[in-house]
Amino acid sequence: MTAEDYQAGQILLIDKPLHWTSFQVVNKIRWELKQKFKLKNLKVGHAGTLDPLATGLLIICTGKMTKQIDTFQAQTKEYTGTIVLGSTTPSYDLETEIDQIFPTEHITPQLIEKTTTQFIGDIQQFPPVFSAIKKDGKRLYEFARAGEEVDIKARQISIEQFEITHMDGLNLDFRIVCSKGTYIRSLAHDFGKALGSGAHLSALRRTKIGNFNVVDSVTVVDFIVSLND
Repeated sequence: MTAEDYQAGQILLIDKPLHWTSFQVVNKIRWELKQKFKLKNLKVGHAGTLDPLATGLLIICTGKMTKQIDTFQAQTKEYTGTIVLGSTTPSYDLETEIDQIFPTEHITPQLIEKTTTQFIGDIQQFPPVFSAIKKDGKRLYEFARAGEEVDIKARQISIEQFEITHMDGLNLDFRIVCSKGTYIRSLAHDFGKALGSGAHLSALRRTKIGNFNVVDSVTVVDFIVSLND
């Protein structure tokens, strides 16, 4: 493709690597495109943030296609990952250390299956305090890291599908289809509570956004290689 193609607007499907922020992916791709085509300015944005500890589908839009970002963000998402039962962390994932241990002896496959049904449909969800949501001009994670209490309001989200695909001791592999604004970390935390225990997220991968599938995506490295071929 040419510089004009990217300025006119392209959709790039990128498989976000572990530990990268979504913003870092955007910055890297923007820099590579500007270097390749000697551009002073090029609009590049992503349609839906993934946490640094998550991998998977990130839709990157360039040029005039950035005007469609809100449309892509509003589409249904699919995630797979792993929930660990019996312990919690302040961030609801592995960004922070385990802070509490809970009993799990009472948890059976039947209880797990029954509990998943409680989360299907329209539900109220509190976002994690370790998140980038803004309140009073600050990110929630800034309050959390400073040890400050902050009032967080619940949001209505929709879970179309929630299934446990594999059980290995306290590790539950899952697949979830959900609406925009769903925090899978919060769902893992709430799921542990509903089981009469605790839980946190140990792995997360976004596999679909609307009709876009991660199997059709490329890594950042592969994109750069193809750009310079």
